[in-house]
Amino acid sequence: MKRRSFTLAALSSGASALAGVVPAFAQSSFPSRPIKVIVPQPAGGGFDLVGRVMADKLTALLGQPVTVENRPGSGTLVGTDAAAKAPADGYNLMVGALANIALNPGLYAKLPYDSLRDFTPIGLAVSYGYTIVARKGLKQNTLAEVLAFAKANPGKLTYGSAGNGTGQHVGMAVLASQSKVDIVHVPYKGAQAAYQDLIGERIDLFLDITSTARNFVNNGQVKALAVTNAKPDPTMPGVPTVRMAKGPANFEMESWFGYFAPARTPTDAVTHLRAMFARALTYPDVLQRFQNAGGRVLGLQPAEMEELVRRDTERWTKLIKEAKVTVD
Repeated sequence: MKRRSFTLAALSSGASALAGVVPAFAQSSFPSRPIKVIVPQPAGGGFDLVGRVMADKLTALLGQPVTVENRPGSGTLVGTDAAAKAPADGYNLMVGALANIALNPGLYAKLPYDSLRDFTPIGLAVSYGYTIVARKGLKQNTLAEVLAFAKANPGKLTYGSAGNGTGQHVGMAVLASQSKVDIVHVPYKGAQAAYQDLIGERIDLFLDITSTARNFVNNGQVKALAVTNAKPDPTMPGVPTVRMAKGPANFEMESWFGYFAPARTPTDAVTHLRAMFARALTYPDVLQRFQNAGGRVLGLQPAEMEELVRRDTERWTKLIKEAKVTVD
């Protein structure tokens, strides 16, 4: 499957082409009342950004209010489970991402929802790569040096995360497992606390969304070792990929975000929502918001979305189990 990303100019020109979709659906009675979008994380961060940017544009396109409700708790479990059990009527949606859709199935033995069976993707908006950063005072300056030191000194290095089961935790745990090294996990209650200890030289490493990590790198507070994208990230010039940095050859990690509906949502509602979601991604202001945050806007057809979600869920479930990552 080939993933596509669009530039601002390409999406702007695409708006007129998609405009022809609107009249066909304008005759439908859907939607006739407000739509609620559950964000299974607190305000702020990637989940919330995608939820609110898309809700604002869809409100205008659908002619009904699209409101965001933050439902954090137990990582992303509380909000995601609530969305899975919400009425499948087109008026209940959720922001789904790599974390709650693809990572959780491998982390929880008794997950209260099934990522592939209980949700229907409406649209994937944007993806973000990660960057591995280190405290400034760490003697090792490359990922290869870090991994070599970790192999010779098991348990001597530490890495932080925003909490057990987060992308930061899972990504570093899988990378360490594939590298056959022992690096100690130190979970925090949020990324900000982890950065405070990284900058304060109390932990050694951190894996974070590039759009956030970049600010600390550019300010000279931490140093970048590698990006997890398949190709070098233009927003992090001079920083190699994990493979280029002589890390695990097959390690890649990008976090995608989009809208999902409960399974069994009526086909006409899903079709209309998908068309409007795709159209929202052609507007320059939407694209600019995501690009300013360091994201890569995705342009995927329904079958491509479903294949990406299925593939990443199966892939990360396997990797998590192989690495014996737990949320304890």
